[in-house]
Amino acid sequence: MKIRKAIEQDAPGIAKVHVDSWRTTYKEILPSTFLTSLSYEKRTTLWENNIADKTNYIVVSETDEGHITGFGTASKRDTNTIANSGDLTSIYLLDEYHSQGIGKLLMKALFLQFKKLSY
Repeated sequence: MKIRKAIEQDAPGIAKVHVDSWRTTYKEILPSTFLTSLSYEKRTTLWENNIADKTNYIVVSETDEGHITGFGTASKRDTNTIANSGDLTSIYLLDEYHSQGIGKLLMKALFLQFKKLSY
């Protein structure tokens, strides 16, 4: 499993992880009509914008074949008024990749970025 910074071409893969993760993680919490209405296309546009926004730091996990299995994001939310600090804003992983330590690797990459920024 490889962890790396996201690039523009990753938007569709990140969108798929985002939608599929919501559908598995929240299936007993949110209405199924809402979950089935989630759109890969809309999420792709969202992630194209998120990746283009240089205030975001986005990392992905990918297989040796280049399939994105998860992602994590960090930035500084507008509501965060604490100097020299940032926010872990999301972490998602496809259900079949849980319990393999990938989430820890994503977190490590995000916190190394915080350290680099002296947060």
